[in-house]
Amino acid sequence: MIRDWPELKALALSLDLPRVTVEHPWGHEALKAHGKMWCWWSPLEDAAVFRADRDEREMLMAADPETFFLHPHYAAHALVLVRGGRIDPGWARARLLREWQAAAPKRWLREWTAQNPDHIGAGA
Repeated sequence: MIRDWPELKALALSLDLPRVTVEHPWGHEALKAHGKMWCWWSPLEDAAVFRADRDEREMLMAADPETFFLHPHYAAHALVLVRGGRIDPGWARARLLREWQAAAPKRWLREWTAQNPDHIGAGA
């Protein structure tokens, strides 16, 4: 299980995806993909922040409220928090790949995927 930001950041960077940068929005370290917030740890809770539409967020929180939750600060956004120490690395990896692809400009992603068919991000 992933316990903290250094472990989550290491997992994200180990995916070796292009167009990922380390940034410091609002004074806290985060990773951006294609210039968009991609991977970060909440400064309000001991938890990672992942994108999830409201229906998925409600489903995750209902299925496992010990792991998935919401801080009022994030309620208006399509996000869910995942408690440190309860983050499954396989789930996080799949989620990060999906969100990296979603953030990519579609034409760029098609070209990159065609040029990198064996890369771990291709087709995920």
